[in-house]
Amino acid sequence: MKKLSIVLILINLLLLAAYFIYAVKSKENILKNGKLVLLKLAPVDPRSLMQGDYMILNYEINQNVPDNTPQKGFVLLSKKENGDYKATKFQNYLPKDTLNGIAIEYIKTNTWNQNIRIGAESYFFEEGSAEKFEKAAYGGLKVDENGNSVLIGLYDKNKKIIQ
Repeated sequence: MKKLSIVLILINLLLLAAYFIYAVKSKENILKNGKLVLLKLAPVDPRSLMQGDYMILNYEINQNVPDNTPQKGFVLLSKKENGDYKATKFQNYLPKDTLNGIAIEYIKTNTWNQNIRIGAESYFFEEGSAEKFEKAAYGGLKVDENGNSVLIGLYDKNKKIIQ
Protein backbone atom coordinates (compact mmCIF):
# COMPACT_ATOMS: atom_id res chain seq x y z
CA MET A 1 0.00 0.00 0.00
CA LYS A 2 2.84 2.37 0.87
CA LYS A 3 4.58 1.64 -2.47
CA LEU A 4 1.37 2.42 -4.34
CA SER A 5 1.07 5.79 -2.56
CA ILE A 6 4.65 6.69 -3.44
CA VAL A 7 4.08 5.70 -7.08
CA LEU A 8 0.91 7.81 -7.26
CA ILE A 9 2.70 10.79 -5.74
CA LEU A 10 5.55 10.44 -8.24
CA ILE A 11 3.12 10.18 -11.16
CA ASN A 12 1.31 13.32 -9.98
CA LEU A 13 4.61 15.18 -9.63
CA LEU A 14 5.63 14.15 -13.14
CA LEU A 15 2.27 15.28 -14.54
CA LEU A 16 2.56 18.60 -12.73
CA ALA A 17 6.11 19.11 -14.02
CA ALA A 18 4.99 18.25 -17.57
CA TYR A 19 2.13 20.78 -17.37
CA PHE A 20 4.47 23.45 -16.01
CA ILE A 21 6.99 22.85 -18.82
CA TYR A 22 4.17 22.96 -21.41
CA ALA A 23 2.88 26.28 -20.00
CA VAL A 24 6.34 27.85 -20.04
CA LYS A 25 7.03 26.65 -23.60
CA SER A 26 3.65 28.00 -24.70
CA LYS A 27 4.40 31.48 -23.29
CA GLU A 28 7.91 31.42 -24.77
CA ASN A 29 6.39 30.59 -28.16
CA ILE A 30 4.04 33.58 -27.87
CA LEU A 31 6.98 35.83 -26.98
CA LYS A 32 9.01 34.55 -29.93
CA ASN A 33 6.32 34.36 -32.64
CA GLY A 34 3.50 36.62 -31.40
CA LYS A 35 2.55 39.91 -32.99
CA LEU A 36 3.33 43.05 -30.96
CA VAL A 37 0.18 44.99 -30.11
CA LEU A 38 0.27 48.28 -28.21
CA LEU A 39 -3.00 48.86 -26.37
CA LYS A 40 -3.72 52.36 -25.12
CA LEU A 41 -4.09 52.53 -21.37
CA ALA A 42 -7.27 54.11 -20.05
CA PRO A 43 -6.85 57.18 -17.88
CA VAL A 44 -6.65 56.27 -14.21
CA ASP A 45 -5.47 58.22 -11.18
CA PRO A 46 -1.85 57.03 -10.77
CA ARG A 47 -2.12 57.17 -6.98
CA SER A 48 -4.71 54.41 -7.11
CA LEU A 49 -2.59 52.41 -9.56
CA MET A 50 0.58 52.21 -7.52
CA GLN A 51 0.68 49.72 -4.71
CA GLY A 52 4.17 48.67 -3.77
CA ASP A 53 5.99 47.32 -6.78
CA TYR A 54 3.19 46.72 -9.27
CA MET A 55 0.66 48.66 -11.30
CA ILE A 56 -2.91 47.73 -12.13
CA LEU A 57 -3.52 48.31 -15.85
CA ASN A 58 -6.78 49.33 -17.45
CA TYR A 59 -6.98 49.41 -21.24
CA GLU A 60 -9.00 51.73 -23.45
CA ILE A 61 -10.64 48.66 -25.05
CA ASN A 62 -12.44 48.23 -21.69
CA GLN A 63 -14.42 51.39 -22.39
CA ASN A 64 -17.91 51.06 -23.85
CA VAL A 65 -18.13 47.26 -23.79
CA PRO A 66 -21.70 46.39 -24.88
CA ASP A 67 -24.01 44.84 -22.28
CA ASN A 68 -24.71 41.84 -24.53
CA THR A 69 -21.01 40.90 -24.70
CA PRO A 70 -20.47 37.14 -24.22
CA GLN A 71 -19.02 36.09 -20.83
CA LYS A 72 -15.95 34.57 -22.52
CA GLY A 73 -14.69 35.14 -26.00
CA PHE A 74 -12.47 37.19 -28.26
CA VAL A 75 -12.24 40.94 -28.73
CA LEU A 76 -11.47 41.83 -32.33
CA LEU A 77 -9.13 44.77 -32.71
CA SER A 78 -8.56 46.88 -35.77
CA LYS A 79 -5.76 49.35 -36.35
CA LYS A 80 -6.66 53.02 -36.55
CA GLU A 81 -4.84 55.48 -38.82
CA ASN A 82 -2.57 56.61 -35.97
CA GLY A 83 -1.48 53.00 -35.31
CA ASP A 84 -3.55 52.51 -32.17
CA TYR A 85 -5.92 49.57 -31.87
CA LYS A 86 -9.63 49.87 -31.15
CA ALA A 87 -12.11 47.18 -30.16
CA THR A 88 -14.49 46.54 -33.04
CA LYS A 89 -16.35 43.41 -31.99
CA PHE A 90 -16.78 41.03 -29.07
CA GLN A 91 -17.69 37.45 -29.92
CA ASN A 92 -17.56 34.02 -28.28
CA TYR A 93 -15.48 32.29 -30.98
CA LEU A 94 -12.10 32.83 -32.58
CA PRO A 95 -12.55 34.14 -36.13
CA LYS A 96 -10.84 32.28 -38.96
CA ASP A 97 -9.76 35.55 -40.57
CA THR A 98 -9.51 38.83 -38.68
CA LEU A 99 -9.12 40.94 -41.86
CA ASN A 100 -5.78 42.54 -40.97
CA GLY A 101 -6.89 42.92 -37.37
CA ILE A 102 -6.11 40.86 -34.33
CA ALA A 103 -8.11 38.88 -31.78
CA ILE A 104 -7.38 38.65 -28.04
CA GLU A 105 -9.10 36.21 -25.70
CA TYR A 106 -11.00 37.83 -22.80
CA ILE A 107 -13.22 37.07 -19.82
CA LYS A 108 -15.99 39.51 -18.91
CA THR A 109 -15.81 40.96 -15.39
CA ASN A 110 -16.84 44.08 -13.57
CA THR A 111 -13.87 44.76 -11.30
CA TRP A 112 -11.51 47.73 -10.99
CA ASN A 113 -13.48 49.64 -13.62
CA GLN A 114 -12.74 46.86 -16.09
CA ASN A 115 -15.46 45.25 -18.14
CA ILE A 116 -13.19 42.61 -19.65
CA ARG A 117 -9.90 41.01 -18.60
CA ILE A 118 -7.32 39.90 -21.15
CA GLY A 119 -4.94 38.40 -18.61
CA ALA A 120 -2.49 41.30 -18.64
CA GLU A 121 -3.87 43.63 -16.00
CA SER A 122 -0.88 43.77 -13.64
CA TYR A 123 2.63 45.00 -14.34
CA PHE A 124 5.35 44.26 -11.81
CA PHE A 125 8.52 46.36 -11.67
CA GLU A 126 11.54 46.95 -9.46
CA GLU A 127 10.76 48.65 -6.18
CA GLY A 128 11.59 52.35 -6.26
CA SER A 129 11.07 52.77 -10.01
CA ALA A 130 7.37 53.67 -9.91
CA GLU A 131 7.96 57.25 -11.07
CA LYS A 132 9.09 56.33 -14.57
CA PHE A 133 6.09 54.02 -15.10
CA GLU A 134 3.54 56.72 -14.14
CA LYS A 135 3.93 58.13 -17.67
CA ALA A 136 2.97 54.84 -19.33
CA ALA A 137 0.47 55.34 -22.16
CA TYR A 138 0.45 51.86 -23.74
CA GLY A 139 0.67 48.27 -22.65
CA GLY A 140 2.72 46.14 -25.04
CA LEU A 141 1.42 42.62 -25.61
CA LYS A 142 2.58 39.79 -27.81
CA VAL A 143 -0.46 37.98 -29.24
CA ASP A 144 -0.52 34.65 -31.06
CA GLU A 145 -2.96 33.46 -33.75
CA ASN A 146 -5.14 31.78 -31.08
CA GLY A 147 -5.78 35.01 -29.16
CA ASN A 148 -3.38 34.21 -26.31
CA SER A 149 -1.42 37.20 -25.05
CA VAL A 150 1.59 37.99 -22.88
CA LEU A 151 2.34 41.45 -21.48
CA ILE A 152 5.93 42.35 -22.38
CA GLY A 153 6.21 45.93 -21.12
CA LEU A 154 4.85 49.44 -20.85
CA TYR A 155 5.36 52.12 -23.48
CA ASP A 156 5.30 55.91 -23.32
CA LYS A 157 3.17 58.26 -25.45
CA ASN A 158 5.79 58.06 -28.23
CA LYS A 159 5.41 54.25 -28.26
CA LYS A 160 8.90 53.68 -26.87
CA ILE A 161 9.35 50.98 -24.26
CA ILE A 162 9.92 52.21 -20.71
CA GLN A 163 12.94 50.47 -19.19
